[in-house]
Amino acid sequence: MQLDNNQLLRFTTAGSVDDGKSTLIGRLLYDSKSIFEDQLESIENTSKKKGHDGIDMALFTDGLRDEREQGITIDVAYRYFTTPKRKFIIADTPGHIQYTRNMVTGASTANVAIILIDARHGVIEQTKRHAFIASLLQIPHLIVCINKMDLVDFSEEVYNNIINQFEEFSSKLLVKDIRFKPISALLGDNVVNASENMKWYQGSPLLSTLETMHISSDINKIDARFPVQTVLRPQREGFIDYRGYAGRVASGIYRPGDDVTVMPSGFTSKIKTIDTFDGEVKEAFAPMSVSITLEDDIDISRGDMIVKTTNKPEAVQEFDTMICWLNNSSARPRAKYTIMHTSNEQKAMIKEVLYKIDINSYAREEENKDLAMNDIARVKIRTTRPLMIDEYRDNRITGSFILIDDATHETVAAGMIL
Repeated sequence: MQLDNNQLLRFTTAGSVDDGKSTLIGRLLYDSKSIFEDQLESIENTSKKKGHDGIDMALFTDGLRDEREQGITIDVAYRYFTTPKRKFIIADTPGHIQYTRNMVTGASTANVAIILIDARHGVIEQTKRHAFIASLLQIPHLIVCINKMDLVDFSEEVYNNIINQFEEFSSKLLVKDIRFKPISALLGDNVVNASENMKWYQGSPLLSTLETMHISSDINKIDARFPVQTVLRPQREGFIDYRGYAGRVASGIYRPGDDVTVMPSGFTSKIKTIDTFDGEVKEAFAPMSVSITLEDDIDISRGDMIVKTTNKPEAVQEFDTMICWLNNSSARPRAKYTIMHTSNEQKAMIKEVLYKIDINSYAREEENKDLAMNDIARVKIRTTRPLMIDEYRDNRITGSFILIDDATHETVAAGMIL
């Protein structure tokens, strides 16, 4: 299989405090030569001031002053880098329980979650929590990096014991692809280059796995969903009668001549053309941004969805969802919120909190149903008008939404439709 050099892979890192997430990302950037010279110089100077012999790799990502002072990551830090084979976006998420919402935010669009485990401590509560969130967010691939192998004498036995610990609880999770890697982020073993100290490990280094991992099949190519963002009417020479419906393909494949239905109205038509900034194309697929023209004049506006006539999403006003509460203020019973789902904006309310999840034990809490910041809960939501939804496990775009508080305009929750 030939890889597309422009293919973008998003990955998120998670682990307990001091498991070495920032050091790992620093090592990835440094060894893959993705650091600008002036940035490298600045970090070399800072490392010297802190009394380090070499470069403190964690400084490449811990950009916030509070983080540098405490030596921890407290926000989601995004980093971009490119190798000859692929482009990458890293979401470096914090480890503390009070930053669960940050991990949910950083991981929501990821193809891969990298979970770090300290080889000395093995699987801890934080590990289980991060694996559970990765499973909840339906991240297709999980790479478990057992770090600090240099501190356990690169022991194969320690590595195998941690794999057994992880597999014991991960059998309950909905993650299809889990891989394990023994690494030392500090020394660079198995990060970009193969380790000389762990000849017993036959797998590829982390970067090589990220570069060659097959992610094209992660996108749903069956259910064609095109949320309309805006209607294009240029009204200029050559385009006097042009009426295009612009947006980003959420999933599926569209071609001229396809029979389509506009939801929620139910009107049907055929695709006439598919246009992009660079001209007309013969097919459009996720995540392309295109403008679709139809054979018939239909009243379509922002928030409508163009779908294949033979494959429609559900149009519902009431549904169950798992939400992560993101706000400092608790959820108000039956309060009105604005729900944003694809390009559709409606009024909604939380009709009922069914249960909360204890993300340490995965147990359901059915007694205390007050939603506070970082809580994950199953709730029933009702909207004023129908939304065109799919289950989150089938389609991460049409199966997710956010809730906004009408009074403060703050985003209060992120949800995954069940």
